[in-house]
Amino acid sequence: MIEGMTAEEHKARTDRSYKLLLLVSMVSMVMVFAGLTSAFVVSKSRQDWLKDFHLPTAFFWSTSVIILSSLTFHLAKKAIKKDDRSKTTSFLLITLGLGILFVFLQFLGFGQIIKQGYYFTGSQSTITTTFLYLVTITHLAHLFGGIISLFIIIYKHFKQKYNSSQMLGIELGAMFWHFLDLLWIYLFLFLFFFK
Repeated sequence: MIEGMTAEEHKARTDRSYKLLLLVSMVSMVMVFAGLTSAFVVSKSRQDWLKDFHLPTAFFWSTSVIILSSLTFHLAKKAIKKDDRSKTTSFLLITLGLGILFVFLQFLGFGQIIKQGYYFTGSQSTITTTFLYLVTITHLAHLFGGIISLFIIIYKHFKQKYNSSQMLGIELGAMFWHFLDLLWIYLFLFLFFFK
């Protein structure tokens, strides 16, 4: 601890540092997806671009699920602020279940695309489906990080590391989860409207 600084000031400063680090990493993720969507826009002018391609219904369901998971994570954060451990546990576990359901629905969507006769790689692939696959898998990779952090948060919650005065882990997890939610909504709307 820095000399002349109280424990409370030190904690506030440390919390701000962790939040700033998370914000910097989220900005870098935005840049990755900005690059991918820019490449998508440029590739749309190609002759072999699919003009009549429709997103699978599973992607619509997965979008609803991830929005709901953001709500449950928010409710978990509100519950820990009130030191309601029981509700916090329930909402964290529901969030985890919804996150896993989101991943399942994404892969179900991939299966629906293949059933339409479109492939992601190989001689039967198209540039449209390859981009869709690349964008979605990149988002899923980041969501996988979110699910791992959620497991850690749940573990620490069961170890009683969080309460109304010590909730940085849940705050950071919620920030990242909401970011992933907004990122998917952006990607979904982009893929839906920009064909």
